[in-house]
Amino acid sequence: MNSDASRRSFLVAGLTAPAALGSASQTLPQKSSSSPKLVPETKFEYRTLGKTGLKLTSVGFGTMITSDGTVIERAADMGVNYFDTARGYQSGNCERMVGAALKSYRKKIVLSTKSAARDKAGLLEHLETSLRELQTDWVDIWYLHAKSKPSDVTDEMLEAQAIAKKQGKIRFAGISTHGGQTELVPHVIGLKHFDVLLTSYNFAMDPSMSAVVASAAQAGLGVVGMKVMAGGQRRGASSGSDRTREILGRDGAMLAALKWTLKDRNVHTTIPSITDIDQLDENLRAMGSSFSATDEKVLAAHLRRISPDYCRMCGTCTDMCDKGLPVADILRYWMYAENYGDFSLGLSNYRELSSELGGVRCGECTSCSVHCPNGVQVVRRLSRAQECFA
Repeated sequence: MNSDASRRSFLVAGLTAPAALGSASQTLPQKSSSSPKLVPETKFEYRTLGKTGLKLTSVGFGTMITSDGTVIERAADMGVNYFDTARGYQSGNCERMVGAALKSYRKKIVLSTKSAARDKAGLLEHLETSLRELQTDWVDIWYLHAKSKPSDVTDEMLEAQAIAKKQGKIRFAGISTHGGQTELVPHVIGLKHFDVLLTSYNFAMDPSMSAVVASAAQAGLGVVGMKVMAGGQRRGASSGSDRTREILGRDGAMLAALKWTLKDRNVHTTIPSITDIDQLDENLRAMGSSFSATDEKVLAAHLRRISPDYCRMCGTCTDMCDKGLPVADILRYWMYAENYGDFSLGLSNYRELSSELGGVRCGECTSCSVHCPNGVQVVRRLSRAQECFA
């Protein structure tokens, strides 16, 4: 067996009803009988997405790692009315699956997608492809994806969104960010161009993030929370994956994490990744329950467990690597592969690095200039990403 095939085998083994929009909350019956763990009813909460006026379920559906379209259909049947995807998810196949699953629900739900293209032509080309794959004439929110600093947002990008909005192909202009919010969000507010901010926001991040989120909401932006599970680890991490899954299933860490984000009323909806009916049912329970002292203790213990592995996107490591590596970005790419089980997404992002950065190997350095204040084992995780992605 050749080395590429061996590596692929190793990686596979190791990484292995319309919503009532006018009310604040509503209890809806669960219509499907396909799950053996149904609860009699689910309490749905709706929040207004900033100045857009859209009333969305506070728990939406992130499709990044969903492979079963029937789970998406089930969510729509139950009353979830916000679904998020992106041009780059699953090498483009995600939009096709989402489009097929939601075709008959299109006028009853809010649909968003994203593009990481860097110029006007690329963005508009992506949008046309997205509309075709999603089997729709328009998307409700179209995000400029994965921006982390003001210079990432160019006039060309803003023009592309303005053109798309004028043509009726998008209703609202959005921007997404995984890190750098302290600098980026004030810039976004000042541009007075965007309608929606999609941002990482979870219990593991610096407490100052709550003020950033509040400033966006107060400026009229709709705020959508992503990465709400702080890395998730639903599939288990490389260090003790079976044990991790057992602990998370027992103590309810993922549900507690989602409830933590939802307790902030400046967050208008969330898009946790959902892969199966059990996860869907668990996430929807977050809408009908409050964050408790027990949840706080669960998350404190969970944070201690994930600290060696989870990058909190605090930005401290920016420009710290002597070789110029974008440390936080590469850690996020590896999180996609290891924690979310989506190796192709991590790989495609990694391959966007320049050839010079892609050729860096942490093992060749005698010492590391990067020091994480939160205890992430940076060298170990970067080395693992380089080994598997390169």
